[in-house]
Amino acid sequence: MKILVINCGSSSLKYQLIDMDNEHVLCKGLCERIGIDGSKITHKANGGEWSEEVPFPTHTEAFSKVVEMMTTGEGAVVKDKSEIGAIGHRVVQGAEFFTKSEIVTDAIIDKIEEIAPLAPVHNMAHVQGLRSAKAVFGAHVPNVVVFDTTFHQTMPPKAYIYGVPYEMYEKYAIRRYGAHGTSHRYVSMAAAQFLGKDPSELKMVTCHLGNGSSITAVDGGKCVDTSMGLTPLAGVLMGTRCGDVDPSVVTYMEQKLGIHGQEMADYLNKNSGLLGISGVSSDKRDVEAAAMAGNERAKLAEDMLNYQIKKYIGSYTAAMGGLDCVVFTGGIGENDAKLRSAVCSNMECFGMKLDEEKNKQRGADIIDLSAADSRVKILMVCTNEELMIARDTLALVNG
Repeated sequence: MKILVINCGSSSLKYQLIDMDNEHVLCKGLCERIGIDGSKITHKANGGEWSEEVPFPTHTEAFSKVVEMMTTGEGAVVKDKSEIGAIGHRVVQGAEFFTKSEIVTDAIIDKIEEIAPLAPVHNMAHVQGLRSAKAVFGAHVPNVVVFDTTFHQTMPPKAYIYGVPYEMYEKYAIRRYGAHGTSHRYVSMAAAQFLGKDPSELKMVTCHLGNGSSITAVDGGKCVDTSMGLTPLAGVLMGTRCGDVDPSVVTYMEQKLGIHGQEMADYLNKNSGLLGISGVSSDKRDVEAAAMAGNERAKLAEDMLNYQIKKYIGSYTAAMGGLDCVVFTGGIGENDAKLRSAVCSNMECFGMKLDEEKNKQRGADIIDLSAADSRVKILMVCTNEELMIARDTLALVNG
């Protein structure tokens, strides 16, 4: 079966078409600036890449163009859209209503829209994508939703309840939900397979590090804690997000800056993190280059991120009562050898010891970075959320 995997943003549509007979990616691409002037599509297939400026008033027009690119011209990979057996959609927030992936119904779309206040930008975009997919492909093609939050639904209440009045949870569902769950699930399963172990035998900390970053404690194959919270703002320092702060810092800054509500939320989400500390960039590569050139604030930003990741690994080791494996994934986790070295330094007390030569290796989907005498395995695992979504979609469509 050929499955189209979709990740819709408010003004974007990422896609991959995967042949599930061999899990081979037939094509992938991105529609940008949907609903904005200058919209375009970039399509990659058959060893080539094509870009075209096309007006996309809505996600529906973007879907139609994706079908055109997949079925015609040099980038064609199928003869007709009827060859696509199902569509899998990434959805950021499923709250407590969704504990597993689901075949889409109108009621499910309505529920995803209902809980949109917990992830307003993301969930409303997913709703648009789901409705547009049905309009373009027809009601006979099954759609499946895979939620970033479902992997974290195994957390115990002591990990997800906040220390605010309990009625805030009862009335408004205020709790820790986490994010990147599809990635954490994929890399924890891949790591267990690589080590020749059943996931139930392992205590892992999975570090998904990119422009947005989250760290998860995986005990026996199940999430028992994660760093992101009600929203993706919590946890470690990120590209433009502040991560964990004392709530009084927010109210104090509101008084000093004279900004409140959404304006303050934007300040914490878009002007903070690596960008806010370094004053250089939200891109870790730019920050690292500036630090190497002697920029002290860039060096501070690096030190803060490394320190916070190290703290999470330590605290989750204590929470699980042990540690067998640490996994680095995501754009930074997979490519930043310097960060991995800094995070793993002086962690011998936890049984972690990195092999610096192995840490320089590139090019494989999974690399064992552990020193020969390291009790804890340290792995780099390339994440593949799209394949995880496609696998869930296939399993549900096949019953």
